Amino acid sequence: MTLLAIDTASSAGSIALCRDEKLCGEILFNVHSTHSERLMVGVRQVLADTGTALESVDAFVVVHGPGSFTGLRVGMATAKGLAMATGRPLIGVSSLQTLAMNVAETEYPVCALLDARKKEVYAGLFRMRRMHPVPLASERVIAPADLVRQIKEPMLFVGEGAVVYRSLIEDHLGVQAHFAPWVLNSPRASLAALLALERLRLGETQTPLTLIPAYIRPSEAEITWALKHPGQGS
Repeated sequence: MTLLAIDTASSAGSIALCRDEKLCGEILFNVHSTHSERLMVGVRQVLADTGTALESVDAFVVVHGPGSFTGLRVGMATAKGLAMATGRPLIGVSSLQTLAMNVAETEYPVCALLDARKKEVYAGLFRMRRMHPVPLASERVIAPADLVRQIKEPMLFVGEGAVVYRSLIEDHLGVQAHFAPWVLNSPRASLAALLALERLRLGETQTPLTLIPAYIRPSEAEITWALKHPGQGS
């Protein structure tokens, strides 16, 4: 089965093409241009470099959040457009689970962190089982200080949020805090594809109508609307 995976949840985006459990090609980019400028160019390049026709892709995988609202919208729109054009299914995967896959062989529980701005992080806690992340709690947006106060055991931190708040984490947890090497702090589309492969085999797919972003917190527009219309549903 051939999967084309897209990740635009953070500033470091990626596109990967996999056939079963073989990585055929992957592009990583962390540049000043927007994902909308790079994404379709990257998709065409991956397909060309791997000699793959778009119509031969069996399913499209997209990291659906949490993460940058703009980045997620670009990635979701692109993946949905490709799925609609080809009639192929979609599979959405968590950015935090994808990030945790970078440290799949660790003996410690994993705290995957993305910088959510506003002095908050998107956080996911996982235990690695057979090279896959098993959630220990619901993914959330939280102040880093509040998060680390809840941690009572050694923990491996991974992600850009761990880089931004490393000093705070070390101040609270001391030697219980472990950190992934810097090269592992970005989600990768190839690992999103690996997470999605089993779901595809089980027939657990979605369509452009059923797949929605996992923003976790409301957008600025929703917050502004709520402040202007107190007591009313959105």
